[in-house]
Amino acid sequence: MLIKALEKFAVLSSLAKTKTYEKSIAIVGCGFVADYYLKTLPLHPGLKLLGVMDRNSDRAAHFAAYHGITRIYNSLDELLADTQIDIVLNLTNPSSHYSVSKACLEAGKHIYSEKPLAMEMWQAEELANLAAQKGLYLSSAPCSLLSETAQTIWKALRENQIGTVRLVYAEMDDGLVHQMPYQKWVSESGTAWPYKDEFEVGCTLEHAGYYVTWLTAFFGPAETVTAFSSCLVPDKQTDIPLDVNAPDFSVACIKFASGVVARLTCSIVAPHDHSLRIIGDRGILGIHDSWYYGASVYIRRSITIGRKRLEGVWKQRYPLVKPAPRLGYRGAQQMDFCRGVDEMAEAIAQNRPCRISTKFSLHNNELVLAIHNSLETGCTYKMTTSFEPILPMSWVK
Repeated sequence: MLIKALEKFAVLSSLAKTKTYEKSIAIVGCGFVADYYLKTLPLHPGLKLLGVMDRNSDRAAHFAAYHGITRIYNSLDELLADTQIDIVLNLTNPSSHYSVSKACLEAGKHIYSEKPLAMEMWQAEELANLAAQKGLYLSSAPCSLLSETAQTIWKALRENQIGTVRLVYAEMDDGLVHQMPYQKWVSESGTAWPYKDEFEVGCTLEHAGYYVTWLTAFFGPAETVTAFSSCLVPDKQTDIPLDVNAPDFSVACIKFASGVVARLTCSIVAPHDHSLRIIGDRGILGIHDSWYYGASVYIRRSITIGRKRLEGVWKQRYPLVKPAPRLGYRGAQQMDFCRGVDEMAEAIAQNRPCRISTKFSLHNNELVLAIHNSLETGCTYKMTTSFEPILPMSWVK
């Protein structure tokens, strides 16, 4: 099946070199993350932004003025009535993802949603079924799987650079966020970081997807996940009381159909660590931070001196498949947020599945929810969803 998919991929890649496309997009939600999308939008000339909408009209007006956007929709209904819009970017807060995405699908719009796809699995399944019934594309962030770094790691795995993979250690720790000056964090256009919403959603639903999407793409669908999550710091020192004590720490052991086992840790308590180590029979493939599209990829190999075997002491750099673009902003990450939207637009134009497909997004949503909801029971969850193999980007040689 994978060989046939790769053959089809080669044909589509050749078509992509000769065909151009333009898809019109609109943004719902002009909050903190929206600035990241606008900063990388110029990298994707195939995307044409028609306008924006936010339930807070003042925020929408400020955002539009800062970025020079001429069209502000007064309501979601007004936006959905615009027949020129092909794709809606759902950048609302997570609790609104389901209702906004559902309304857009019912109006015949393709949807690219910020993570998570939905806060409840039944909601995510309903959205997936609705998209399938209407023949629409439905995709969910993050899109960092499409980064130069992730694609390089994937290439090294396909080349069997470290032999048979046995185990993966993935870290997504962000330090003691509640002790940081988070109340002073603002986006480029001046929107405050929505700390109450972030703390109530929890770090697993917010950030685990950055590695979950890589792991499922690299090693195939997950079969089971045994997880533990807990709220270690109920009082996040907020000036507004939190209504939900969401987990601020989680750890999961994921068993993939391919036989690979991964341990994923996610927290806003442990010291900052976004590293990835993929452990094979002939070495360790890894990076130091997944939030940088141009992060260096390394391979550590063991050497034997006399009778002593030294584990992972010989380190070599594995070259990136191509240089990552300059994104024009500074911060704790360097990610092209619009790349997933652009990949969807190209897929629509070529009448092919997009790489971050509905089934792929649904599977990852189920996996992240299973980790988030495990709480302190430590039970094993059997996955119910799956997806077809994903293809590498066309520029990977």
